[in-house]
Amino acid sequence: MSGGPKYFRGNLANFEDIVKTGQEMGYLVYVVTIRDLKLQEERLRGYTLNPGGEWEKQLFPLPNVIYNRIPQREDELKPQVRKKIKECLVHPTIKFYNPYFFNKWHLFEWLKKSKATGHLVPKTRRLRGESGLQKMLERYPSLYLKPESGKAGKGIMMLKYQQDKPLPYRLKVQHHRSSTTYKGASIHRLWKRIKAETGTSRYIVQQAIELASIEQRPFDLRVLLQKTGKGQWGVTGVGARMAGSKSITTHVPRGGSIEDPGKLLTAVFGEGSAPGMINRVKTTAIVIARQIEKASGHPHGEMSMDLGVDTSGGIWFFEANAKPMKFDEPHIRQKSLERIFQYSHYLANAQKP
Repeated sequence: MSGGPKYFRGNLANFEDIVKTGQEMGYLVYVVTIRDLKLQEERLRGYTLNPGGEWEKQLFPLPNVIYNRIPQREDELKPQVRKKIKECLVHPTIKFYNPYFFNKWHLFEWLKKSKATGHLVPKTRRLRGESGLQKMLERYPSLYLKPESGKAGKGIMMLKYQQDKPLPYRLKVQHHRSSTTYKGASIHRLWKRIKAETGTSRYIVQQAIELASIEQRPFDLRVLLQKTGKGQWGVTGVGARMAGSKSITTHVPRGGSIEDPGKLLTAVFGEGSAPGMINRVKTTAIVIARQIEKASGHPHGEMSMDLGVDTSGGIWFFEANAKPMKFDEPHIRQKSLERIFQYSHYLANAQKP
């Protein structure tokens, strides 16, 4: 890691913001690696920022609360890492939250289980073979194919059936900032391409929802949820992401743009409807967060969520992330950093169940 400590990986600027915020709020904050997290010791080697803003290695007391920011799924799946997380989850004095990344398929399964959230989920199946895909395309003329463990829109494809075209089957494959469309007379013709794109990754197939859009650019809403100083789920902020003109998703790395949700909803649904819709999005997101946490069986302190509003104003759930990336909107960002410590303070003082 150039310019930063060689001791740990992850988003360094994010760690700096978190540590600085905690220090300003009067907390002892440090970064500890899985290797240095020796739960049987009285003191741990960790890293914090000194008054000059430089990273410094020090010895620290065992933490009251651990906020998991392991950066990659691959890291979290390593046996020694899983073992350490399990030890933290059952530790008598340490509170540990956000233990694992979410898997897309599990999220949809968890939400379908509950009456309160089942209707918010687009029709979703695992991608198993071309006949299943054909069946789904007969019901829904437009589908998304998404990797179960995807990140930032990587590996997403769109499949469409357009009856009036000589080659009615269209597969759009997303690249970094553009996409390629393959055409075929049958699913069979495109199946080889789909297999080449998915490789060994597990994929889900999902009904495409016709999202509200402006000038043919659909948008969705990013909601950041965090637990508050009272230990309850709250909405820290709502942002909007609009698809790039060549993109099949709204992810910013793929050409999407950051927008004001109120302005977009006003433009589509009118000034009278937008505030009520934002409130509906917030209450829906909290219901979803509670169900995800309950069904996962693990304590979570935050998650980000992608929700869509369709052309008739209906709300849909697309994705949730257990390790949210930082929000670019400054007012959301500042509040999100403070909430980490407000919730951690609550946890440190709560009895372990």
